[in-house]
Amino acid sequence: YAAPKPPPPGVDVTGVGLSEPLRLRADTQPTQVSAVIDQVNFLARTGAATGPKAADLGPKYTVVVLAGDKPKQTYDLYPKAVGGPRIYRPAKQPDARKTQAGWFLGRLSMSETLRTAGVPLEREYDTVSGGVGGGERVIPEDSLNPAKDIDRALGDLQRLLLLNVAVVLIITSGLAGIALLIRRRTR
Repeated sequence: YAAPKPPPPGVDVTGVGLSEPLRLRADTQPTQVSAVIDQVNFLARTGAATGPKAADLGPKYTVVVLAGDKPKQTYDLYPKAVGGPRIYRPAKQPDARKTQAGWFLGRLSMSETLRTAGVPLEREYDTVSGGVGGGERVIPEDSLNPAKDIDRALGDLQRLLLLNVAVVLIITSGLAGIALLIRRRTR
């Protein structure tokens, strides 16, 4: 007989700006469900013990991953955190499995993924521009002047080369000194 078919996955999202949970199911919205699950399915077993300060986290969205109607995992996503998106995995999980609490760096596409799934977030152009057909320029035009810093770059390169020559000379003189000491002792 065939093994029982696993229940379809789903995701519930709660958080800032959502008056009721956003319920995404694989049978009706497979793209959104897999995109949200993809934001948390790469996490390692252990994360950082401490995360950013609470003031630097921004709005929190709790994602509960479901197998059918049963909650399996829960994560707190902070797409607008200072320094990039963050994920917090609590030690207490709905399916009672053993795991360690931890903080993780999230994917840069987290905010846009949640927005596309229905979370009320502002659109972020820096994570969606480019690709086939272009997009909007994210880098300001004045920062694309290659001749602006060429003198500084050449000066840095000259200092680096002089430093390399000095290191080679020090190593060579050290080896010569060691060779002299060994030669004197073996006579």
